[in-house]
Amino acid sequence: MQKDFDGWNKVKKLTHGRQDTDSVFFREQEIWWCMLGTNIGFEQDGKGESFQRPVLILKKFNQFVFVGVPLTKKTKRHPLYVSVSFPDGIKRSIILSQVRLLDIKRLTEKMYVLNKKEFAKIKKAVRNIFL
Repeated sequence: MQKDFDGWNKVKKLTHGRQDTDSVFFREQEIWWCMLGTNIGFEQDGKGESFQRPVLILKKFNQFVFVGVPLTKKTKRHPLYVSVSFPDGIKRSIILSQVRLLDIKRLTEKMYVLNKKEFAKIKKAVRNIFL
């Protein structure tokens, strides 16, 4: 399958030039639409015209940068996939192997706030894998 690197490059330039981030306030435990772009190999891509995917804010470093982890509608019984439930009843999975540092300019819209129990489950899984 051919990836749209040229399309993402156009969106990426616009994203880099965003000036409206003063109105974006994010916290750990929130899930946001995030412009992940088109990536190399098995790295998780965004979808659609703006190359977006839901991302969980795992760790906020400051008002501009955070560690995020993308979500998928695919569910797998695997240590790198942690299943979470959304209010719409759809199960999604956090893809722990795709954790990455992201800039606030990539965030577009807050979707949902995970409950404390679900967030604690994900943090525990991250510690088990990376520490």
